Amino acid sequence: MDATRRYFFGPTPEEHKRKCNSLLRANTRKLDRDLLQLKQLEAKTRTFILQASKRAQRNPSQAVQARQETRIFARELLRVRRQEQRLATSKATLASVGMQVNEAFAMRKIEGSIRNSTGIMRDVNSLVRLPELMGTMRELSQELVKAGIMEEMVSDSLDSDGLMEDGDEEAEAEVDKILGEVLRDKMPAAQVPGEPVGQQPTAEEEDLDSEEMLAQVRGKLEALKS
Repeated sequence: MDATRRYFFGPTPEEHKRKCNSLLRANTRKLDRDLLQLKQLEAKTRTFILQASKRAQRNPSQAVQARQETRIFARELLRVRRQEQRLATSKATLASVGMQVNEAFAMRKIEGSIRNSTGIMRDVNSLVRLPELMGTMRELSQELVKAGIMEEMVSDSLDSDGLMEDGDEEAEAEVDKILGEVLRDKMPAAQVPGEPVGQQPTAEEEDLDSEEMLAQVRGKLEALKS
């Protein structure tokens, strides 16, 4: 009977509401997983910065290269943190969408009809542009249109890269700030002359390790954005 009714009249408002809330919960769980992975990636990148700094102190012949590596890893850490900030903002926006959707369905019970919400449309439009949420947010937007909460489909244009870029000077200032934060109290006094430093890895080995670590950070960050 329900299947016949849905075939001729479509889902009920309560069914629309359940579907919307299910999609909202799925998006929230996705953001929570991504934020957790970014926290782990942030901790790992901090470790890479410390390791590169230690190599610079331990092996003076490679100090210049190792210091360059600390800046490279600091730039990657900056990208990770900006991605974290972007997803945290998106999670707050998603929570706002959930509240507005439930309010719209509640008003339907009182007034007998659903009012179109420009606020929901604006927030959903900002979220559907996120690569992390694009698929499920499109599905949510379609459901909101069917329910009468939104009048039109949202744009699917993407602008995620633009959110990650700043001017060179500003970015370098942020890199300096990160290095000061991560390496604070980690820079020991000059080594005592004659202090044994042990056998050092060759330049080729260190280059390989650094390249692998950098590729690891960038690969995980790009995977989270895809």
